Order: sequence, then structure tokens, then C-alpha cells
Amino acid sequence: MEVLQLDISGRPQAWMTVKEAAVLYASNAIAWTLGDAFHVMRGGMQRTTGLQSRIELHPIIAVRGAIPSRAWRQAPALANPKLFARDRHVCAYCGHRFAFDELTREHIIPVSRGGQDSWMNCITACRGCNGHKGNRLPEEARMGLLYLPYVPSLHEDMILRGRRIVADQMEFLLASVPRSSRLHG
Repeated sequence: MEVLQLDISGRPQAWMTVKEAAVLYASNAIAWTLGDAFHVMRGGMQRTTGLQSRIELHPIIAVRGAIPSRAWRQAPALANPKLFARDRHVCAYCGHRFAFDELTREHIIPVSRGGQDSWMNCITACRGCNGHKGNRLPEEARMGLLYLPYVPSLHEDMILRGRRIVADQMEFLLASVPRSSRLHG
């Protein structure tokens, strides 16, 4: 399980390991937390009290201080696992759902014809449909798109990264995802 790190204003920053989060707790760098504690780390015995030290970790933590937050201003990195998850593993041309290894990144406007390798020009397609379309525009191949591409928000991107997300984390992230997103679906 990983911890969702936010900046002090509540913007997602990163997924981190339990050990990385524990360092922030021990450094008194946590501004606030969300969700019920899900893991307890135990340390050595305190000399003055004789009690064992312990840190209760929460699934969502906000870190103190000024954290450079440029990620929310730019489009998330495009990667096939996130693209296929955004499109729910459904081919944009035939509408069938496929396994990961049966899907391809399809450029609506082919790269060889000036199309960009971007969220707005890429959709998920099965190998058969991608091969049939080839180096043509959808209209030229007489293949209509069943859904349109879009750029995921920062909150959607954190979901699309394929982590095992606990309920508290998913609830937090989905609260900022537009209702029109396929992730609600």
C-alpha cells in the first residue's frame, strides 16, 4: 500500500512508500492527514519514558512548507497503461473491451501526417482496428470515433497510474474529478 502525498493546499503530489511517509512523520513535516490510520510503525524504546516509539500512518498526508507544484499546470505524461485505463480498455472504433496486450495507442491524426503524440490525439484501439485504419484519418478509413479523447486532470492522473488505491484515497481523488470523466463510469 502506498500513501498519497499532497501539498499543503491539498493538491496531489506523489505516491510514496510507507517508509518514505514515516520519514516525513518523524521529521514533523506533516501538516494534516485524511483517512483512518492504516499502518503502525514501531521504533526503539524512549529513554525518558520507557515507552516504545510508534508512528501511525494515514493513507493521505499533506506536507508542510512550500513545495514546488508545477505538475498541476501541465498535462500528465502520456503512457499506454494510463491511456488504456482512461479509455476503460475499450476500442474507440469497434467499442469492444480488450485485454491490455490486445490494445494499441492509436493516433487520430497519424504522426506521419503531422499528428502529435498527445492525450488529445491519442485513443485506445484494438490491433485489428488500428491496422485497418493504418495511416489514414478516421474519415478516410470510414471509421467513426465512439468517444473523444481528453487530457486527464491531476486527480485523474493519480488514479490512472494503476496503484492499489484504498477507499479513503479514491474518495479524495474522485471528489475533484469532473463528473463527465470516464473514471466515474
